Amino acid sequence: MIFQFGLRSFAYGALLSLGVLSLARAEGTYEIPAGAHFNQDKLLRISEFFKNEVATGKIAGATVLIQQHGKPVYHEAFGVQDVASKAPITDKTIFRLFSMSKAITSVVAVQLIEDGKLKLDDPLSKYIPSFANVKVGVEKKAEDGTKSLELVPPTRPITVLDLMRHTSGITYGFYGDSLVRKAYRDANIYAGDFDLAEFAERIAKLPLHNQPGALWQYGHSTDVLARVMEIAAGKPLIDIMQEKLLIPLGMVDTGFFVTDPEKQKLLAQPVPNDADFRVGRINDPTVVKKIMFASGGMVTTMADYKRFAQMLLNGGSLDGKTILKPETFKLMTTDQVGPGSGVDRDYFYFPGDGFGFGLGLAVRTDPGNAKPPPPGDLGELKWDGASGCYFVIDPKQDMFFVLLEQTPTERQRVQRTLKLLVYEAMEN
Repeated sequence: MIFQFGLRSFAYGALLSLGVLSLARAEGTYEIPAGAHFNQDKLLRISEFFKNEVATGKIAGATVLIQQHGKPVYHEAFGVQDVASKAPITDKTIFRLFSMSKAITSVVAVQLIEDGKLKLDDPLSKYIPSFANVKVGVEKKAEDGTKSLELVPPTRPITVLDLMRHTSGITYGFYGDSLVRKAYRDANIYAGDFDLAEFAERIAKLPLHNQPGALWQYGHSTDVLARVMEIAAGKPLIDIMQEKLLIPLGMVDTGFFVTDPEKQKLLAQPVPNDADFRVGRINDPTVVKKIMFASGGMVTTMADYKRFAQMLLNGGSLDGKTILKPETFKLMTTDQVGPGSGVDRDYFYFPGDGFGFGLGLAVRTDPGNAKPPPPGDLGELKWDGASGCYFVIDPKQDMFFVLLEQTPTERQRVQRTLKLLVYEAMEN
């Protein structure tokens, strides 16, 4: 058995190397002409890859769906929900989404804009007055190399647009080493049982990482946006989501908490040595709390998220139900941080090379600087999360794929490999 597995792994490695080589030979042709179809034999490379990941103990399991022209062309589950129960993964297995929650929150926020309850140019302080007094933290370096933080007034107010495109200056405290991020860590903002209203007040007491509109900066902007949504709609976040999106799409197992004991048995878990999701707080959906982290606290199933992805691929509708009007969908998926926007990018620009950012989703705008460029098509929409979940919407090929897994350590490597294998399997 060991010898057979070794041969299989070697063969897979050779196939993957050939895939990389063929892509390299196609330098400058990262886009596949429209109308491509999937080669079923090449799709087997995806299965080999994930079987190897499970067999070598890197991940407990995963599920992958590729759907084109409204029908699945590849749909496989690998491994188990968790290594303790050994229960197999199904379309009803529940995964923690982490930052893929932002995509759901952003769609609902855009619906509120469409309804006239929010405007992109609304100042944040219109809804949360504490943000009228926020300061920007500017690092100063003394001759002896020590750093200090100078607090200066913002050059303009934070707007709803800033919250949606991550240019508010609000950050996270669990990545990077800037003094503002250190201030986030030192403030212990996750302490106790608090709701979105209290959390927004905690954020308002902290300095901004940069001037509003100056830099794409990943952070709690979406959580502050969620509080704005509650104020604008006059109801709790989950009620807004249920009414506007989850119930209309039939996303019955998507939410913030899993309280049903039978459904708790369906929660996917990472392998034991990969259990720390490293986001500065414990994310246990079985423990009900006041806070609903719109930026990273949701759970879902493949049965649910595939409907969300198909709605995005359709341009805002599904099964005859309009979730977003065409003009609203276009606004959401138009790059808001590109040339002329005044927004800079730094090392922590998570959309990545070749991507702009719309109202909550990364948007492929150019080939990028890599040689060869990463696979994909212009107009691609995507996002992922710290747990390893990942989705890509490719309107040009009328295709999307969704990966659900729980592996913070292995996620980036797995996501890159999956995308390569998906596009290597396409041909005209």
